[in-house]
Amino acid sequence: MNIAVVTDSTAYIPKEMREQNHIHMIPLQVVFGDETYHEETEMDWESFYQEVKKHTELPSTSQPAIGELVALYEELGKSYDAVISIHLSSGISGTFSSAAAANTMVDNIEVYPFDSEISCLAQGFYALKAADLIRNGASSPEDIIKELEEMKKTVRAYFMVDDLTHLQRGGRLSSAQAFIGSLLKVKPILHFDNKVIVPFEKIRTRKKAISRIYELLNEDANKGMPMQAAVIHANREEEASKIIEELCAKYPHVEFYNSYFGAVIGTHLGEGAIGICWCFK
Repeated sequence: MNIAVVTDSTAYIPKEMREQNHIHMIPLQVVFGDETYHEETEMDWESFYQEVKKHTELPSTSQPAIGELVALYEELGKSYDAVISIHLSSGISGTFSSAAAANTMVDNIEVYPFDSEISCLAQGFYALKAADLIRNGASSPEDIIKELEEMKKTVRAYFMVDDLTHLQRGGRLSSAQAFIGSLLKVKPILHFDNKVIVPFEKIRTRKKAISRIYELLNEDANKGMPMQAAVIHANREEEASKIIEELCAKYPHVEFYNSYFGAVIGTHLGEGAIGICWCFK
C-alpha cells in the first residue's frame, strides 16, 4: 500500500524535516482577540512570544476544523491508499477525535488515527517513526500502528513551567495554589499521565527542577541503548542549546534535538517553560 503520514502542528517538527520525511501537517490555531493564526504556517514560535508581549490578555487556542482535515485527507487520497494520522493527546485536545470523525467523511482513502497521548516533539517522534517504517517497507497501516503502540512504552517527557499563572488560567492549578506557588518559587515538573498533563513533582527552584529532569533522563540513558531526545523550550533557545551541549557530552549514544513549545502549547505553559522528552530507537 502507498501510505501517507499526517501529524498536527503541535508535533513541532521543523518544515525541512517534515519535507525530508514526507510528513504532512494540519495546523492548530492560536487566537489573539479578533485575529486567528495557524501555528507553524502563519505564526512561528518566535513571532508568537513577541506577540504575547503586546497583549494584556493571554491568547486562546483551537483545534483544526473538521473540514480542514477532510480536505487534507481527500487531497492525499489522490496519491495514497491510506494515511496514518498522528495527533496530540486526546486528553487535552479534540484533534484526534476530529481525525476519527473525518475518516467517516472521505471515500478515497482509509484514515488510521493515532492518539500519541502526548504532544510536542515527543509526538513528533511517532510521526518520524511511522515515516521510517514506510521508507523501510512496512507492509500495512495496521503494522505501523502496532509499532507505534509498542513505542509508547519508552516515550517519556517531563517539563517545567516558569509562570504558574498560565496553568492556573487553564484550570491546572487553583488561584490559591498559583499564588502560594509563586511566592515560594515553586517550579512544578509536569508530565502526561493517562493522556492529561499532571504534576509529577514540585521543586523549589528552576535549577533544581532542571536537575531533576536530568536525573529522570539519566535513568534511561544509562542503559546504553540508542535513544533520541529533545530539549524543548518556550523562548529559551540559548538555554536549550547549552543543555544539549552538556547532555551530548555525557550521552554520545543519544541523538539530541533542539525543539520548542510553539504557539498552542506555549499558550498553556507560558514563556520560560523548558522540558526534555526521549525514547529508545
